[in-house]
Amino acid sequence: MRKLQNTEGSKDREANEKPGNWKVNFNKNANMIKQTVDKSISMVFLILLLILWQIISSVGSIPKYILPSPLDVGITFVKVLPDLKDHLLTTLWEAIVGIVISIIVSFVLAVLMDSIAFFKKAIYPILILSQTIPIIALAPLFIIWFGFGLIPKILVVTLVCFFPIVVSFVDGMDSVDSDLLNLMKSMKASKLMVFRHIKLPAAIVSFFSGLRIAMTYSVMGAVIGEWLGGEKGLGVYMMRVKHSYSLDKFFAAIIVIVVLSMLLFKLISLIEYFCMPWKKVKAR
Repeated sequence: MRKLQNTEGSKDREANEKPGNWKVNFNKNANMIKQTVDKSISMVFLILLLILWQIISSVGSIPKYILPSPLDVGITFVKVLPDLKDHLLTTLWEAIVGIVISIIVSFVLAVLMDSIAFFKKAIYPILILSQTIPIIALAPLFIIWFGFGLIPKILVVTLVCFFPIVVSFVDGMDSVDSDLLNLMKSMKASKLMVFRHIKLPAAIVSFFSGLRIAMTYSVMGAVIGEWLGGEKGLGVYMMRVKHSYSLDKFFAAIIVIVVLSMLLFKLISLIEYFCMPWKKVKAR
């Protein structure tokens, strides 16, 4: 028994000592180092920008009430974070409701455009035309029509977010291999079966790509809607501190917006990971 174990151990060592295995291990380590370096480049560049900003602000050539230093912004961020809680929750709620409505509208429009060629020819140009209108020009109209409540902000988020989702989803369904569609037709499959087994799995990657873009836009859309009026929200807070020239608080609100957008982006990436099992296999 011991001889057998020793024989197996020696075989494993010999396999690991083969030149091919050394090359594989070296390539893996090189790729890991390269990925680490690539990720650290942007971080180092950001740190250098912050240092340069701190130096410019400390020299005194620009008044601090116009350009506060990163250190002042960080201290203010810690101080005002409890005050931003209600504003943050309001903006987050507007963004989530708006993105959910965008997903529903985009899904329905994409399925209709894929199923009905005439509907796609009629709606697709209008969708593109709608994106040429500045959202900042539509937001005041929503305030006039629907008041200063949550509805105008949710509408702004919906208009900002639905376009990348619907376009990505439609393009994903259009990219399905025609041979697969012909195979399903030869098997007398219904349109629902074709959509469920062929088109939806093929388009899910494009759908999540558009959804990640839309999720980063959602917070921005909510803030734009809040700039024009309201009781709570990060946009409302930013307008109040801007009028009082408290730009350190203004930058603190920007930090909250950036962190919130990144968290929502990561949330979508996590959902995508669980909804697409083949990505788990690739990750291994």
